Amino acid sequence: MTASVVDVDYDRSEISVGILHFGVGNFHRSHQAMYLDRLLRDPATFGAARDWGICGVGVLPGDRAMRDALAGQGFEYTLVERHPDGAAPATRVGSIVDVLHAPDDVEAVLERLADPAVRIVSLTITEGGYNISDVTGEFDVANPAIVADAEALRGDHGAGAGAGAGDPATVFGLVVAGLRRRRERGVAPFTVMSCDNIEGNGEVARRTFTAFARLVDAELAAWIEREVAFPNCMVDRITPVTTDADRAWVRENYELDGAPVDDAWPVLCEDFVQWVLEDEFPLGRPAWETVGVQLVDEVRPYELMKLRLLNASHQALAYSGLLAGYEFAHEGAGDPAIAAYLRAYMDREATPTLDPVPGVDLDAYKDRLIERFANPYVRDTLGRLATDASDRIPKWLVPVIRELRERGAATPLSASIVAGWARYAERVVGGDDALPFRDRQEPAVRDAVARMTEEPVGFLRNPDWFAALADDPGFVAEFLASLGAFRDADDPRPELRRLVGT
Repeated sequence: MTASVVDVDYDRSEISVGILHFGVGNFHRSHQAMYLDRLLRDPATFGAARDWGICGVGVLPGDRAMRDALAGQGFEYTLVERHPDGAAPATRVGSIVDVLHAPDDVEAVLERLADPAVRIVSLTITEGGYNISDVTGEFDVANPAIVADAEALRGDHGAGAGAGAGDPATVFGLVVAGLRRRRERGVAPFTVMSCDNIEGNGEVARRTFTAFARLVDAELAAWIEREVAFPNCMVDRITPVTTDADRAWVRENYELDGAPVDDAWPVLCEDFVQWVLEDEFPLGRPAWETVGVQLVDEVRPYELMKLRLLNASHQALAYSGLLAGYEFAHEGAGDPAIAAYLRAYMDREATPTLDPVPGVDLDAYKDRLIERFANPYVRDTLGRLATDASDRIPKWLVPVIRELRERGAATPLSASIVAGWARYAERVVGGDDALPFRDRQEPAVRDAVARMTEEPVGFLRNPDWFAALADDPGFVAEFLASLGAFRDADDPRPELRRLVGT
């Protein structure tokens, strides 16, 4: 029997763009766009919310597919929330009113950015999209794409060696070019809101965008640093990649106006959602607090809680699960040995590095995390969790390790997570075949595996990932103990049980 999708019940023709969002993927559509849709559905908040419609922007060549899929259905899409009890309510979301693909029309993107109606520019460009060193936190000014964009913007004003170099192609070039137009036209700057899983994401965005601007114009950079707001926030909702099987499942199980829902890119996600946000929006914002967003003065405690408990535990789950032969997150989290391992990492190593979190019972939060990971209806893949480990582990797990090691504390569980990554990478790297998981730094992963053939600790000798941990005898011993155990057995669970003490 098919279920009905809750249709859009507001007049989308009345919605104008107030938010430009870079990175229209599944997470944005299950999270920020969903929250705005909630506001638009409430007659009490529709009037104010209708000025905050979202225009998405894609920067990468692959983003064209999302633009085309959404454009073909009027930018609406189906959001299905998968509850642990099997309930799966579906809603048609209409808060995105346009999507631009920057490589197709840079000028259209720049004019949107310069439009006074656009007061927020938000970002989900992934943890690796900020072009910074995980060790130094410095912006990589030698990145060829950054050099080209800086030359393009300097050339746009007819100065410097880059004159006539072309249009900006990165998010940094586009956003800074848009801010420059606003400054030149006397338009107040928009707020830049990072929604990526990075500690201090607002501060990281401030540092990276101003660093790029300095390559173009020192006065513009100073103006951005002085005038542009970069609020920090914490975002949370497990949202897997959409598969063809998901599309078929939606078509077979849902109807809208009596017809099967034939959605080119539906979103299936867990039922849990959270957004904790600093209230720093000089030109205003939607009334997000009325639909469940927590507006706070200081995000850091919530942010550390989520990054070091959920995100770092996802890395632990990914590699222990893959080494055990599982495909899906719920399979791994449902294994008692792996579940105990995850909880031991959370309790013994992550939690001691956290600040007090106002209003949160950490034990209940950790219980809920294991339940969320084990939700069989979300069908999140371990491969998705393993994606871009070279960006994720340095940002989510290594800070835990470094903080504990500075205190003189042992880190066997954290070290085993790194060893799990190393062992799985070692097991799957072969010849010129692509890795079975995508990694933005795949050449560096291959180099790390190659170093392991000469010395097992060679995997740690990447200072961009691990700083000086390769020179820490205590950490190295912990890493080698787990790596050796993972190498010696096809099944990682005996080592996990040893680590937990069961």
